[in-house]
Amino acid sequence: MDMSIETDKGACRESLERFFGQHPDATTHCRALRVLRMLTACQRPFRGKPEGWAAGIIYGLANRHRRACGLPGLLNSEAEALFGVSMGTIRRRAAQIERLLAL
Repeated sequence: MDMSIETDKGACRESLERFFGQHPDATTHCRALRVLRMLTACQRPFRGKPEGWAAGIIYGLANRHRRACGLPGLLNSEAEALFGVSMGTIRRRAAQIERLLAL
């Protein structure tokens, strides 16, 4: 399924807001919204659910300068339930975002 990050930016942002409402971190929240704006500026179609992209943004930011350890404050099973996508999808989206934006 192709989706335009622009048309589903609202759904992606809602997922980010839901996560940060439950796991407040003002700095990472601000960075996540900045990454979403950067993805929107790419003007290219992205495959998959907006929730997967939101989770990938958070995962990429959380594991940026260290060995990957998942999403902060969540077990992998909790992250999968919260976003409705598998950890494999979350990791793939994070890797795609890193390549696209050279985080």
